[in-house]
Amino acid sequence: MRMRFKPYAHDELMAADFHVHEPLIWGGKWHGQYARPEQPFILELGCGKGGFISQLACAHPENNYLGIDITDKVLILAKRKIEAAYQAAGHPIDNVKIMSTDIERIKGVITPEDEVSRIYINFCNPWSKNDSSHKHRLTYPRQLIAYREFLKDGGEIYFKTDDDDLFRDSVEYFPASGYDIEWITYDLHENEPEWNIRTEHEGMFTEMGIKIKALIARKKPGADSVTWVDPKVLKRMAREAAAAEAAAQEGEGNV
Repeated sequence: MRMRFKPYAHDELMAADFHVHEPLIWGGKWHGQYARPEQPFILELGCGKGGFISQLACAHPENNYLGIDITDKVLILAKRKIEAAYQAAGHPIDNVKIMSTDIERIKGVITPEDEVSRIYINFCNPWSKNDSSHKHRLTYPRQLIAYREFLKDGGEIYFKTDDDDLFRDSVEYFPASGYDIEWITYDLHENEPEWNIRTEHEGMFTEMGIKIKALIARKKPGADSVTWVDPKVLKRMAREAAAAEAAAQEGEGNV
């Protein structure tokens, strides 16, 4: 279901100190935007309404967090949830920020100098595999390889979803993109780990009888750990090989 346009969202977000107004200018300088820049820097990609990051960041002041989503009309809800969580806890909002950015174009917004310690991806759009839209998945190899540029060696990605197809494919995506899958479950709530935070989405799927799938992947060092090749590159190589073969055959015919 599409969310309605919220005419008040832009001005309200611009008035919030923890909203990043110009994300494109902070590449390489993210640690310095927090009260305690020496702390680990952690991302949630696709933070949605903020149910997860508002709880996580408030409970862990020893880390710095950045929640990213693509549109103000959902980020405004995250902003309000963060404010409510910190007000209830009596904490200043000094270790979490939110920003609107297209995650598919995150390269340059976050850089290797920003050294991210961990990434959370929760209930992202599964995108159908029946057409090219699956390439927009936040766990598609092209994306996972992009995250490697700023995720430190040994850094983790925590991923959970309700979608069977997305999870099955992601179990293949991660190793091909230079990550070891260190922990995996096809029923997160059967033996629920202490670190799990149930959000509105998760509760909704659970009530529907849908099992939550989850994994933790760790970044392997070295570019040679990546085995995936972009299909566009493979197609170009095939075209070049075919052209070279045709040219060779033509040359033989002219002898």
